Amino acid sequence: MLWKLSFTGLKSRFKDYVVLFSGLTLASAIFYMFMTIALNPAFLKGSLSIAFVITKLVFALGIVLLGIISLVYITYANSFLLSMRKKDYGVYMMLGARNSKIGKLIFSETLIIGFLASVLGIVIGIFVTQIVSQILVSQLGLQIHKYLGFYLPAIFWTLVFFIVLFLLAAIWNRHKLIKTSVLDLINEDQKPVKLHHNKVWKIIEAIMGIALLAVGYWAMADYGDLKTKSLWIGFFTIVIGSYFTFDSFFTSLVILLRSNKKFKSKKLRSFTLGQLQFRLTDYTKLLSVISLLFALALGAITVGLNFNNLVDSSLKSSYYDVMLYNPTKSDANLKHVSVRNKTTIDYKIKIAQDKKTPIVYVNKQSIANSQLKYQHMSQKKNRTSWSTKTITVKSLKNPDSEASYQLLGLLAPFPTAKLKLVSEQTYQALKSKNIKLELLEVNNFRQNFNNIEKLQNASNKRMVADLDKYGMDFSISFNNFKADQYRLVSSVASGFEFMGFFLGIAFLAMLASTLMFKVLSGAASDKIRYKMLWKIGARMSILKASIRHEIAALFVLPASLGVVDVLFGLQFFKSLLEDPYDKIWIPFTIFFALYLLYYLITVKLYQDIVLKKD
Repeated sequence: MLWKLSFTGLKSRFKDYVVLFSGLTLASAIFYMFMTIALNPAFLKGSLSIAFVITKLVFALGIVLLGIISLVYITYANSFLLSMRKKDYGVYMMLGARNSKIGKLIFSETLIIGFLASVLGIVIGIFVTQIVSQILVSQLGLQIHKYLGFYLPAIFWTLVFFIVLFLLAAIWNRHKLIKTSVLDLINEDQKPVKLHHNKVWKIIEAIMGIALLAVGYWAMADYGDLKTKSLWIGFFTIVIGSYFTFDSFFTSLVILLRSNKKFKSKKLRSFTLGQLQFRLTDYTKLLSVISLLFALALGAITVGLNFNNLVDSSLKSSYYDVMLYNPTKSDANLKHVSVRNKTTIDYKIKIAQDKKTPIVYVNKQSIANSQLKYQHMSQKKNRTSWSTKTITVKSLKNPDSEASYQLLGLLAPFPTAKLKLVSEQTYQALKSKNIKLELLEVNNFRQNFNNIEKLQNASNKRMVADLDKYGMDFSISFNNFKADQYRLVSSVASGFEFMGFFLGIAFLAMLASTLMFKVLSGAASDKIRYKMLWKIGARMSILKASIRHEIAALFVLPASLGVVDVLFGLQFFKSLLEDPYDKIWIPFTIFFALYLLYYLITVKLYQDIVLKKD
C-alpha cells in the first residue's frame, strides 16, 4: 500500500522528476564520455602516441570538474525534491506509516532514480562517445581502427560514482526525514521568509558588493602584473561580491521600483515586485552560486572554442614547414605536398675533443647565399606577436645570439651543439660527411599535415640512423620541427575545445534545472495568492504575464552578472589566447538558446501549478 501511495506521489510530481532525470542523464552521459576517452587503451595503440596522452590528461581534468559540479547539483536538486514531497510523507505518517518504513521508502526512491538516470546516461554516452571520439581523432589527424564507444571500465566507474552520490543523498534524506516532526512536514509550505530591514547595512553591503566585483574584474584584467595572485584575488572578491550584490544591490533596486507609485500602479507590478523581493531574499545564496556557475559554464565554452586559435599561433612560431636531412628520392610523401619554396644549405658535424659536444661547421658564403629565415617572438602588453628575420653572417658573430640559436635549431637539433662559421677553404678541408638540409615552405600546412608529418618523421629516422652509423651518440630534441609542435598544440587545443564545450553544456543544464527546482518548490505556497487575485477579478492573461516577469527576473539577474563575469574574466586568457573574444557570439547564442528553453519550461510548469483550477 505504501509503495502505491509513493508511486502516486511520484506521478503527481512527474514533470519535476523528468527535469531532475534529464539533468542527471546528461551529466552521466558526459561523465561516461570523459571516462572513456581518458581510460580507453585503444587511444594508445598504433599511431596514437603523445597526441592522445595529452588529450587524455585534459579529459581527466574534465572528469574532476564534472564530478564536483555533479555533487553540487545532486545536493541542490535532491533537497528541493525532498522539500516538495515532505507534505506527502507527513500525510503517510499521519495515516499510520512508521518512520522506518518512510525512511526505507525515501531511500529506495532516491537510489532508483539515480540508478535509472545513470544507466540511461551511459547508453546515450556510448553513442555520443562514438561520434565525439571520431571527430576528435579526425581533428588530430590520427587513425583508429575498429574503435567502439562501449568501454566496460568506464561503465563501471560511472555507475560507481553516481550510485555513491545517490547513496549519500539517500542516507541524508532518510536522516533528515526521520528527524523532522510530522507537524513540520505538513506545514513545510507555510514557513515564512524572514526579511532583513536594516537599510544602512543594506546600503553598505550594496556598495561593498559592487566594489568587490570591480576589484575582481581589475585583478583578472591585470594578470600581466599580478600573475597567479590575480586568480586568488578574483576568486574571493567575485564570490563575496556576487553574494553581497544579490543580498542587497538587486533587492534595493526592487525596493526602489516599488517606491515609484507611477511604475508599480500598472497592472500587477506591485504584486510581482513584492514576490520578487521575497524571492531575492530567500534565493540569495542560490542565485550567487548560479551566477558563478553560469560564468564558469559560459567561460568554459568560450575559452574551449578559442583554444583552436593556439594552433594558428603555433604555426606562426616556425618559418619553415618541413626540414629534410639528406633528402632522397625515396621520400614518396614529397609528391603529395604542395611545395611553395625550397631553401638548401650544407653543413658538417664533428665531435669536440671532450667527445661529447657536437660542433656544427657552416660555410660563411653558404649562409650569405641561402638567406635563411626565422620567426622572432616579441611581447607587448602580455600579447605575443611574430615577425620574420633573416640570418646573416654578421648576426652569427655572437655565439649566444638569437640568430645562432635559431640556426642551430635548424641544422642540428642537439641541445649541446655549438656553431662555428668557417671559410670555403676551411670547410672543404674538414674530414667529415657533408650534410644537406632542405627547408620547405608549403602552400597549406593543415591540409598537407598528414603527408608533412610522414615526410618529417622519415627524415628524422634517417638523421638518427646516420648519426648512429658514424658513432655520434647525441641526445636529439625534435621540438623545433613544425609538425611536432603542431601535433602537440593541436592535441591540447582539441582536448580543451571538446572538454570546454561539453562541460559548459553540463554546467548549464545543471544550474538551470537547479534554479527551476527552487522556483517550483515554492509554487505550492504561491498557489493561494494567485487564486485570491483571480477571485477578485484579475484576468488570467495578467496573472500569466506576472509569472513570466517574475521568473524572467530570477533567470536574467544571475545570467546578467555571469555574463559580466565572463566578459571581464576573459581578460585573464589574453596571455594564452591571441583573441579570447574571437567568435564570442557562437557560445553566447548556444547558451542563451538553451537557457531560454529552461526558462520557458519553468514558466509552463509553474503556471500549471499555481493557476490550476480546483
